[in-house]
Amino acid sequence: METRNVLPADVRRELAAALQPILAEAIDLERQAKQAHWNVKGPGFYGRHKLFDELHELAEDWIDLVAERIAQLGHLTEGTLQRAAELTRLPVFPLGLTSERDNLEQLAKALSAFTAHTREVLKKSEELGDPIAADILTEVTRGAEKYLWFVEAHLG
Repeated sequence: METRNVLPADVRRELAAALQPILAEAIDLERQAKQAHWNVKGPGFYGRHKLFDELHELAEDWIDLVAERIAQLGHLTEGTLQRAAELTRLPVFPLGLTSERDNLEQLAKALSAFTAHTREVLKKSEELGDPIAADILTEVTRGAEKYLWFVEAHLG
């Protein structure tokens, strides 16, 4: 797409391509958090239910930040569930999980993988000279690592 963004076209193209899987994973993480939110059972139900919903809401914010940066770079944002399923590298969330511990373990795995990937693209955005994408990815990584800490704290 045409844009007057001052970054060179090849840099914008490379950044958009690197951000697209992060968008897919944020969508996947948002859905995984909601899956856990809907199905968790156990003595700590209310606290876990609330924690998973907070993660879902935060992931929605990350989706918007990353998608808008892709668009700002002059590229189409591919934010459908089908495209997210093709691009995500997060561990598959097994259907049927209801125990608090199983849901927490699965979300911890997903958050860990997600932050590893956001850190990779953060480094790439710095190398390519895009402090805006780097700032967005810093915010996303900071939030994801915070929620990884929260989830792991519940695991004991």
